This record gives sequence, structure tokens and C-alpha cells, in this order.
Amino acid sequence: MRNQEPKALWNNFYSLTQIPRPSGKKKEISDFLANYGRSLGLETIQDEIGNVIIRKPASPGMEGHPGVILQGHMDMVPQKNSDKVFDFEKDPICAYVEDNGEWVTADGTTLGADNGIGVATAMTILADKEAVHPALEAFFTVDEETGMYGANDLKGGVLQGKTLLNLDSESEGELYIGCAGGVDTTAKFDFEPVEVEEGDIALKVVLKGCKGGHSGCDIHLQRANAIKLLFRFLKTAVSEYEARLVCVQGGSLRNAIPREAECVITIPQEGYDDMQQLVDEYEDLFIREYDGVEENISLSMQEVECPKTEMPEDVQDFLIHAVCVCPHGVYRMIPEMPDIVETSNNLSTIAMNGNSVTVLCLTRSSVESRKEELKQMIQSAFSLAGADVQFSGDYPGWKPNVHSHVLTLMQDIHKRLFGTTPRVVTIHAGLECGIIGRNYPGMDMISFGPTIEHPHSPDERVNIATVQRFYRFVLETLKEL
Repeated sequence: MRNQEPKALWNNFYSLTQIPRPSGKKKEISDFLANYGRSLGLETIQDEIGNVIIRKPASPGMEGHPGVILQGHMDMVPQKNSDKVFDFEKDPICAYVEDNGEWVTADGTTLGADNGIGVATAMTILADKEAVHPALEAFFTVDEETGMYGANDLKGGVLQGKTLLNLDSESEGELYIGCAGGVDTTAKFDFEPVEVEEGDIALKVVLKGCKGGHSGCDIHLQRANAIKLLFRFLKTAVSEYEARLVCVQGGSLRNAIPREAECVITIPQEGYDDMQQLVDEYEDLFIREYDGVEENISLSMQEVECPKTEMPEDVQDFLIHAVCVCPHGVYRMIPEMPDIVETSNNLSTIAMNGNSVTVLCLTRSSVESRKEELKQMIQSAFSLAGADVQFSGDYPGWKPNVHSHVLTLMQDIHKRLFGTTPRVVTIHAGLECGIIGRNYPGMDMISFGPTIEHPHSPDERVNIATVQRFYRFVLETLKEL
């Protein structure tokens, strides 16, 4: 990987892969970037939450041009295959070039190209003495993936630039001028456990093998949600086979489509064979339903030690009904842009902690009223089931500006460099541009990047040739701003 061109960029990216940086673990990566700026002799600011701003003076002759901000986030999504032994808080990412020589990926984990390539690009330009540019600010934020906390907590008046290049998009040949806003919904069911019926046995049921993916970029691909599939099975197991729910968990991150889910149920001992048949039937059903979309879905069960207590029947039933009715996936497309998702929901995680079960959803929309509509729908589903429902992490969308000066300039540059005019699009995923634009009204912003496939999943990979062109595009844009 480190021998790819431009070598300085790939070496910077390699350095990032060696620093554990899942969301929430920010000190080491924040200190690394701050020390990097200081090692270059550049003005470096590290705020109290870990955001880092590195300022580089304008190149000779560019002093009169408005300043430019290169922006990206330093955290990554920690996802791994179930059979991969890996600690995201301690272990470095094992990145390598695929056999075809076209992609860089990781061994059984997310790669962190989202947004490591963007951060490495800014680092490389900061150190590049030949680069021609106006005054630069490299702005690296913390904890973007879990709620955009770094951008949210940035104090006004800190950034000096007038144009912001967000380096956190994932499709070459596209310029993003808008994004969806989002809000988290947390539904909590509290209960007092009851004793398991004498003579019952316990079974662990596991749904795995789903592709998962980014809950914004991949939500339109109709991939399976492991939690939703498991609860379809549970509804039948409970209503027709006398199953009782002991515990359940699924998904791992608010912004990743759940790839795996599992539960423990109890059943009368004589029902073992019938339950095995039901598991087999549902596995076959899911495989057929997702033919052409998912290749590795599996549903399995095994007998485990029988616990002493389980969930009370009424709470169990309310939980199952609420999860089954909770919307997941695309809710509405943009009428004027029918290929772009306007509003969606990701039923993200479910987890049991003591005598409570918590369900988390991430709702996205580029239209605030639609986001509110879907949020209320989810609230109604869980409130009617007796859950305590709370909202958090509400962030605004980024309203497109089709008259942007930097947009017109970058379209012309791209056509001159590569012979094609880039698509101008909005993205259903969240970008920090919406928050930054709220705090810095009038800032001209564009988001772009190389091609990164399957972010937020262990299949994440970045195309090497597009990174080369992306870096060239950034340099030429800075020269002409």
C-alpha cells in the first residue's frame, strides 16, 4: 500500500491505520495530528474536545486570495467479521492491496478510508512545499460517526477561511452540495424478570451473514436488516410455538445497517424438533427473499444452559410488535431527484442491559418536516408498546447552493483535467457541512472524494487510481481558488 502513488499520501494513511481511532477514542489520534502540525512548524490549535486546526500560510502570490478550509474527521467506524479476533481500541488496522492491484482493503475489519483518506490528503498538502494555495486551514473533527460532536462543539469565530472543501465523500466524479440531517431515537423497555417454566430448555438463535453497510449511502440497496429478520422469526416462534424471550441483541452502531442479531429463547423440551424446523424454514425464506442482494444469510440455533429468569410475556410481546412495525429503509425519494433518497430510517441496534432493553434508530432526511414525520411515527410505535422514548443528536441538513462559485470552478477544473463534467448531487448520508454552515453562514462548501465502496462494513475498500486523481483534483482546485 505504501508504494502506491502519491506515496506521501499513502504513507500518511498508513500512519493513521496504525493508530486505534474508533469513535470515542480520540486522544491518541488528536494528539498525533496536533503533533504533526507542530512538527511542520505550523500554527496548530487543539481544542478542549480534541478537534485540531492546522494553519498553513498562503503560497507566494496567493496572499490576497480568500482562505480555504480542508475538512475531515479523524474517527472511523469499528466493524469486523464475527470470526475476526480484533480490538479496535488497541489493534492497528491490517490494510493491504487486493490481488488485482486496484483496491486497498483491510483484513476482516473496516479500513478507515472513511475518512482516513481525506485526513491523509490534508496532511500531505500541509507538508507539500510545492503546492500552490491560498491560506489553508486543515480542520480535523472528532467523533463524527457517532453524532458529529466535534463539528457541533466547534466555537464560532474560530475558522478563518471563506471556502470549505469537505474531503468526506465516496464517489469519484461527483460533487456534493447538500446532505441529509438526522436524529437518533432511543426506546427503552424496563421490566421485572419472571421465572422460567420448569422443564423448559433454552436455545440461542443467531442471524448472521448480512452485508450491512452505511445507513445513509447504502440504505437504498435494500439489504437485509438482521434485527428485523430475527424479529420476524421471533414473532412466529412466540405466537405459534410457545417460545419465550430471555435476551436479545443486534447491530453495533447507529449509522451501520445491522449485520448480525441473536437472542436466547426458552421452549418446552418437546418442542425442540419443531423449533429446528422453524429455524430451517425461516433461513430458507430469507435466502430466497434476498436472492441477488445477500449471499451469506444464515439462521441457526443451538441449545444452551437454561437461565432462571426470562422477560415477562407482556413486555416481550410489546417489544416484538414494536420492532416488527418500526419502519426501516427508504421512506421517500426526492421527487425532483428520483435517484436520491430524501428520508429513511435505520433500525440500528437492540441491546439488553440488566432489566431493560434499548432500541436505537437513526432517522435521516433532507427535509426537516419529513424527518419530524418519520420521527413521530417511530415514537408512536414504541410509545404505544410502553417504551420510554427519547430523542438526541439532532443535526441539520445542508441546503444545496447551485449558484456556488467553487462549484462552477470545480466543474470546469474536473472537465479540463479528466475530460468529464462531474455530477452535482446531494447525499443522503450526514456530512458536517450542515453543522458548519449553520455556525458559519455564507461559507461556500463542496464535498468530494475518491471512490470508497462499502464504508461502515468489513468489506470497505478504496480505489487506488481514484485516490491519485482525487489528490490531483484537490491540488488544482487550491491553485485556482
